[in-house]
Amino acid sequence: MQKAAVLSPIKTKRRPIQISWQKVLPFVIPSLIIIIWQVSSNLGWLSSSVLPSPWAVLQDGITLTLSGELPKNLSISLYRATVGLLIGGSIGFILGFINGLSRKCRLLFDSSIQMFRNIPHLALIPLIIIWLGIGESAKISLVAIGTMFPVYINTFHGIRSVDKEFIEMGQSYELSRTQMFRKIIFPAALPQILVGIRYALGVMWTTLIVAETISASSGIGYMANNAEDFVDMETVILCIVVYAVLGKISDLVAKGFESLLLDWQTTGRSKVQ
Repeated sequence: MQKAAVLSPIKTKRRPIQISWQKVLPFVIPSLIIIIWQVSSNLGWLSSSVLPSPWAVLQDGITLTLSGELPKNLSISLYRATVGLLIGGSIGFILGFINGLSRKCRLLFDSSIQMFRNIPHLALIPLIIIWLGIGESAKISLVAIGTMFPVYINTFHGIRSVDKEFIEMGQSYELSRTQMFRKIIFPAALPQILVGIRYALGVMWTTLIVAETISASSGIGYMANNAEDFVDMETVILCIVVYAVLGKISDLVAKGFESLLLDWQTTGRSKVQ
């Protein structure tokens, strides 16, 4: 009898995992800061009463998370920020859209909007408290006011800066007003509008920090203010780190929307090249 042939498994070469330096580089400086910070704390160069170590801040974060205090206040802050951005961003977009397209509306509204835009919105805190009290409406309204103007000014300039040749091309194809806006004006103004939204996200968190440290009973800002009263430096630093992480996540989300909605620009450039 013939012996059955033994099939040896085919060895495949594994490709080495390649890590792009473009993905690593943004984390170099934050990592160095954390390492130097931790080493300085371990060597006693930094007093825990002045600046707690990253490890102590992390332990405090784990404790507050397990107790439920951090998730509860974080969800409240996210709610206030999201609702305020949606209200303010929608108003800013509508006003920018109307004033950008209509000369009469622009003459009627833009001058007054620009006047109010130059008033620091945080200076309105006493007035908002008198009108709306210290509840959720006051905090959301303050965020809405802060985020409205970046979206407005960028939407307005985005629509006003659409190339006239595109408009003339649309007119030559006898596009209706709706088609003109949907196919030419809005896509051309979209990059500028997204810049306004991205800027509004930064204003949103800055405004919320101030709103939650004044007459608040919940939220990340309240946690920081309450920790300050008890000289709890770990929680104060933790709240600052949380705000920084939220701001970074918001920026990444905005970049993701830019890549998704402006994919036609990249495709167009690649075809030209």
